[in-house]
Amino acid sequence: MFHIIPDNFFNPLSSPNKIVYWECICKLFSVMESQLSFGVERDILVEELQYYFDKSASAEITGEEFTETDSRGKANAVLRKLEGYGWIEIETDKSYVQRVNFKEYAVRIMKTLLEIADGKQIEYQGYIYTIYSLVRGNTDNPGIVLLQILENTDNLITGLKNLNSNIKHYIDDLTRHSTIAEIMDTLFNDYITNIVDKAYHRLLTSDNVSKFRPEIIERLESKSRSFHYIEDTAKELAGIQEISLEQAREQVYKYLHEVIDAFRNMDDILIEINQKNTQYQRAAMNRAKFLLAGNEDVRGQLKELLLGLNETVNREQMDLGGIYEVEFLENLIRLYSCSFLDENSFYAPTEGRKEFTPQRVEESEPDMELREGKLRRMMEKMARVLSPERIGAYVEEALGDRQEMQASELPIKASEDFVKVIYIRLYGQRKNMKYGIETKETCEVNGFRFRDFRIWRK
Repeated sequence: MFHIIPDNFFNPLSSPNKIVYWECICKLFSVMESQLSFGVERDILVEELQYYFDKSASAEITGEEFTETDSRGKANAVLRKLEGYGWIEIETDKSYVQRVNFKEYAVRIMKTLLEIADGKQIEYQGYIYTIYSLVRGNTDNPGIVLLQILENTDNLITGLKNLNSNIKHYIDDLTRHSTIAEIMDTLFNDYITNIVDKAYHRLLTSDNVSKFRPEIIERLESKSRSFHYIEDTAKELAGIQEISLEQAREQVYKYLHEVIDAFRNMDDILIEINQKNTQYQRAAMNRAKFLLAGNEDVRGQLKELLLGLNETVNREQMDLGGIYEVEFLENLIRLYSCSFLDENSFYAPTEGRKEFTPQRVEESEPDMELREGKLRRMMEKMARVLSPERIGAYVEEALGDRQEMQASELPIKASEDFVKVIYIRLYGQRKNMKYGIETKETCEVNGFRFRDFRIWRK
């Protein structure tokens, strides 16, 4: 790695002017990313950086790293320094125009740094669905597909392990919070937002591995038993990795077994993630309850004692064995009085037994007219229920001999008709319906405004 990345590559991000360098690098990367390549004329980039230094919101330069006083001089100085640090290279074309290009490794590092800065979370659904699609598809390039399956599986497992480690990081950080406000802020504004909502919740719902795993494992095991698949994949892999055919066969079996084992052992990681999530939330609430306890009972005194010791040890930077040198330990224990009237004050006398007098139950004949009226209203209500079967029949009747139609062509005269359009749009996403839908542009029919959609017969 050190033969590719220069030794002073990260110097700009560790210097006193790291904010200036970072904002300038982001500005350059943003400009170059919109081009056909990561290369732009130097004059254009100088003008962008000059505009940055002219703004009042730009970061202040500290020290004597930049001797230039005007904005254009600072812009040129930044380009020269980034070239010296190995971030960019400046070349002159045949027209004697200087062009600035990002180094290849700098582009990869910048994308990773921007993802970290933006707090981007891994989309587990993307990896899982990609693996699922590749396993199910038929292709003339099985070697490339197998390498893609292996890469996406590795990214998925790495993401799950990172999520597991992040939850442990939050658990360890609980000891740094000394107030209830800090604990609740971390729990609800940080942990719930960045871990639960962005990753953990999706992992249990839309990104759930269990929906795709059985078929993925079944198809991969079937491929491992197929002689033609192993031979075709090995031939392509031998050409890609420049190895012998026998070595390529071993690699194919190895890759297939690695992916299968990864999906089979994924439950261990998921169980640990679930346990740590429960542990963190329980630990946060218990610590908040502990800080809320302030009574003069034994628990309250122990709480005050531990908090006082923790504060003193941290302030004096003492070792754990130094708590015996704390002077105020003797004053923390005190006697207090607690009294009640007598033990009889807790006694609740039982009430005497009362006599039960049964009441007469009057016999009455059912009102058949009332009964038939309720039954009729119930049947009318059931007839108005828009079940999938009723909606399917309504669509069949509306289509008639046509193969497709627009939703805006339906008779929409009252709110009941518009409700049917809503249910057609809702049920059209089901697989067992005899029609499908495709959304179009927004339209308005008789005062009802909705997004039009195409209805087609399956």
